[in-house]
Amino acid sequence: MLSQEPRPTLRIPGTTSHTIAPRAGSGGRQGTLRYLKAGTGAPLVLLHTVRTQAEHFRHLIPLVADHYTVYALDLPGMGYSEIVPGASYDEPAMRVGVERLLTELDLHDVTLAGESMGAVLALTTAADLPERVRRVVAVNTYDFRGGIARSSFLARVVISGVLAPGVGPVLAGVEPRPALSRILQGGLGDKSALREDYVDELLQVGARPGYPTVARAVYQSLPSLIAARSRYREVKVPLHLVYGEKDWSRPSDRQANKELLPAADFTQVPKAGHFIALERPDVLADLLNAVA
Repeated sequence: MLSQEPRPTLRIPGTTSHTIAPRAGSGGRQGTLRYLKAGTGAPLVLLHTVRTQAEHFRHLIPLVADHYTVYALDLPGMGYSEIVPGASYDEPAMRVGVERLLTELDLHDVTLAGESMGAVLALTTAADLPERVRRVVAVNTYDFRGGIARSSFLARVVISGVLAPGVGPVLAGVEPRPALSRILQGGLGDKSALREDYVDELLQVGARPGYPTVARAVYQSLPSLIAARSRYREVKVPLHLVYGEKDWSRPSDRQANKELLPAADFTQVPKAGHFIALERPDVLADLLNAVA
């Protein structure tokens, strides 16, 4: 069962928290999923980044809730979704979690909006479920080598340590506040966009029993996000690629995706980094509300 403790420390006005039980016959490989819901209108599903959760969209949700019924998902094992011992956290397994949300709630005419890892999952879910998906907004797709290690020297050291044999599981359970803050700030053009109460929330989730194992498994599975680019050409719904000018991706990474998805609209957000939902939620809201 989904643990009732700890509880989220952040409250997003107008949202309610819900859960989706595992499918019958899943053999214990699935866990309960938690999501936030707000607003009215056609469904908008928000998919968060590596090492975050549904509250990553705390500033975006109020800006779009008058146009959409918003579903912000905690991906499997992350946020307050259930941690299942031995579960996989590669791209296909996480995609199953997204697809459970769409199918269990019987959502149609869905706009999928994801950032980073969530952007990749939005694209692959649209490839799998075209009958349910209306459009995709993919923000700073995390589908290139290096990823968060491009954030800073500190990030390279920390991620290398977490992935190392032997000491990796130990280091995954050690997450000093200054280190987490510095790594996340490396994904922001405007460093002040990382709020202290958000860091508090992330640290609380990071202290959940079993979460260090999840975090390490997610980092180990990041190559599967690169492999998922092979699915992009299967996406037939309208698509908008969004990149921060200072995102970790290089111009060559962005150009490669533009060539894979030639029909996609393209927006580059000046001065923004990898976490646009934190520093420029107004830009994303304008893009989403314009096509609601």
